[in-house]
Amino acid sequence: MIGITDIETAAGRIAGHVVRTPTVPSPGLSALLGAPVTAKLELLQRTGSFKVRGAAAKLLSLSEAERAAGVVAVSGGNHGIALAVMAAALDVKATVVMPRSAPVRAVEIAESAGASVHVTDDMDGAFALMTRLQQEGLTLVHPFDDPVVIAGQGTVGLEFAADAGELTDVLVSIGGGGLIAGVAAALSALRPGVRVWGVETEGAQAMSEALAAGGPVPVGLTSIVSTLSAPAVSRLTYRHVSELVTEVLVVPDREAVRGSLELADHAKVWAEPAAGCLLPAARRVLDRVGEGARLGLVVCGGNATTGDMIAWTEHFGLR
Repeated sequence: MIGITDIETAAGRIAGHVVRTPTVPSPGLSALLGAPVTAKLELLQRTGSFKVRGAAAKLLSLSEAERAAGVVAVSGGNHGIALAVMAAALDVKATVVMPRSAPVRAVEIAESAGASVHVTDDMDGAFALMTRLQQEGLTLVHPFDDPVVIAGQGTVGLEFAADAGELTDVLVSIGGGGLIAGVAAALSALRPGVRVWGVETEGAQAMSEALAAGGPVPVGLTSIVSTLSAPAVSRLTYRHVSELVTEVLVVPDREAVRGSLELADHAKVWAEPAAGCLLPAARRVLDRVGEGARLGLVVCGGNATTGDMIAWTEHFGLR
């Protein structure tokens, strides 16, 4: 388990490399949901998502030999972008492995930053290739199964705790679980009375399945939300969630896309469905906890193109 000291160390390490993103009350979302809402706008982060925090923390922790070997990562999109951009800034050669389901724009951005990008048929194949490349000598920067990466993501929670007003419940999206593990660790230390809720999309339910099974298990991936589509969580992220998170909620892809549209309409932010899924989950949390709730939303990323949103809106018949 990582602690607040680990997160504070990561914050010092990545200072100057990442943005302290705004933490703002949202009148629009408060009116929509019927309870006060504060949003942590990680979609305004460098590279468009929180992922650059963990990537920076890990890259800056490496030895000269580990950097010289070059780094490798697997990604559904955002981690690959973050690693490619940060590696270029630190003059480290990067290799990124992505499945074909990853957004085309993510591949383009990683390549334009100078990374060598390999595209596989599916996420299982991407993880397998990442492991092979690591065995061949590249230094692994895992998207979530690494305490240094988790501590980097935990700086989101560190800032949220410092900058937000009173909160009762914080909602965080889950892919492999690195973000929620770090945020929950920070909040448990700094805001111990706050409940933390995880949110997944149907067809990307790695943490829910792990909690039901008593540990990480492989899951089939069918969600359109590639940035949440980990084939399994890690023992490390599972432990943090099982000990620190109130519950993990699962929402349909259609509602996640609808949530992105609502964030645009009511919060005036352009968020990908990995963040849009928080809105339908927030309604369920409010039903559970009743009067007096004050919500915090970690709006994790905004790396969806207008074309992506138009296609998803048409696919699900949303207007």
